[in-house]
Amino acid sequence: MTYRVRNIVIAVGLALVAMLLTLLYVTNYRKSVQHNAATVQVYAASTDIPSGTNGSDIVKQHELKPLSIPRSDVVPGAISNPQQIENLVSTANIYSGEQVTLRRFANHTEQGVRAQLSGQMRAIQIAGNPNQVLAGTLQAGDHVDLVASVHYPDPGSQATAARVILRNLLVLVAPPAATAASKFSSSSSSSGATSSLMLQVSEAQMQKFFYAITNDDWSLDLRPVSDSTDTAPNNQDANSILALTKGGPR
Repeated sequence: MTYRVRNIVIAVGLALVAMLLTLLYVTNYRKSVQHNAATVQVYAASTDIPSGTNGSDIVKQHELKPLSIPRSDVVPGAISNPQQIENLVSTANIYSGEQVTLRRFANHTEQGVRAQLSGQMRAIQIAGNPNQVLAGTLQAGDHVDLVASVHYPDPGSQATAARVILRNLLVLVAPPAATAASKFSSSSSSSGATSSLMLQVSEAQMQKFFYAITNDDWSLDLRPVSDSTDTAPNNQDANSILALTKGGPR
């Protein structure tokens, strides 16, 4: 084979390789375009969804709508099935028409107290002496009642009455355990020792709660874990207590 013929063979071979590479590139590009152009189903918000909304509530209230869009328009993390968010809680506002993505949700445990609040429920943090807040006894998840000694509104009257102001309040964050000395000391309220806790209250309950702990003596009472019952609301003042004890101890 002459030098000239060999060069021609090499040139033809390189041309064939280049052609094959070009054909392969065009074929892959065409498949990629077709893949991205194919429509897929995602879900978008049918209404504005505020941060802190439970995924289960979003699904139950039909706040999602399916959309068929080109694959190239899918937002990273977009859900293709509502069940993907049922056990999650939203961490940011989602606006109507926006694709719903897993990036806007987190596990309930990651949200702490916020995951337990929705609608008209609020979290209120208060401080009191260890006896008032049952420090060392209360645990997160317990339920308590608020009892207070309320002053009568009559001008110039010093009379008070004890009453259960609110019932069945959920403990979101329990107070830290008190020392034995402070927990059972009758002087703990005057010694300045305080413990704080966080409770779940409704918007209406919060107003009563704030009034009671700001203006009157108060305490929390632990409710039974199960099968708790309530008596009819009533006021207890000096007259009713003396009437109950008339005739000697019972």
